[in-house]
Amino acid sequence: MEFRFNGTGDSAQVPRFGCQCPACTRARVFSNHQRGPCCAEVSVDGRRYLLDAGRMDLAHSCELERPAAILLTHYHADHVQGLFHLRWGTGESIPVYGPKDANGCADLYRNPGVLDFQPGLKPFRPLRFDSLSVIPVPLNHSKPTLGYCLDDGGTRLAYLTDTLGLPLETERFLREWEPDVLVLDATHPASHQNPRNHNTISQALDIIMRLDPPRAWLTHISHELDAEYLAYRTELPPKVRIARDGETLGDWGRLEAAS
Repeated sequence: MEFRFNGTGDSAQVPRFGCQCPACTRARVFSNHQRGPCCAEVSVDGRRYLLDAGRMDLAHSCELERPAAILLTHYHADHVQGLFHLRWGTGESIPVYGPKDANGCADLYRNPGVLDFQPGLKPFRPLRFDSLSVIPVPLNHSKPTLGYCLDDGGTRLAYLTDTLGLPLETERFLREWEPDVLVLDATHPASHQNPRNHNTISQALDIIMRLDPPRAWLTHISHELDAEYLAYRTELPPKVRIARDGETLGDWGRLEAAS
């Protein structure tokens, strides 16, 4: 399994428009600290699968390599906005899977173009793409939202973004499924009061401690979390990393050697 973080930011992204905090200022100078809309991709058996579609350069990346399918966690704009341009393309249709949501986002359902929207996925009912197994799991968010548990027969990866805590049935499933890699929402800094729809880093670390995966990456990062981490250099557990745009699973060893 080849996995890549195509974006690791929240809906405001980093730098946030108009913000002069240390994290946003740094990101304007050093592009490797910028964060695009939260999304990822996985390649198995020479086929590319997208996890969410919020990047505005999505059509360009799909011209370079057409995806075999797109898996949407939910229909908030920052996770689907790239589809509005992509849909007017030509060629073979692209299957799009996601949670059951009658409203979707704007007119995507009514005018799908090359996008072939599949019936809403049912939690815990597996999909099969050649040697890749995908099990959708419910998450806690303001719209119907799914995480995805991916298994290519060699690596088990759970992609769980846009959630505040985990539903009991999801956490119970993950304990039994035992992911090798956990990718988890950690939008807010520990100092954030009354989180809604997204974890603080403290809540994310509590989930990781309970599930105890060999490796965990934090994603859907806000500029506030970047700023707090920059100011205090908070030490994370050895098996936990804050993801950056463009990183892959293979970068773990390189980061470990550099730390």
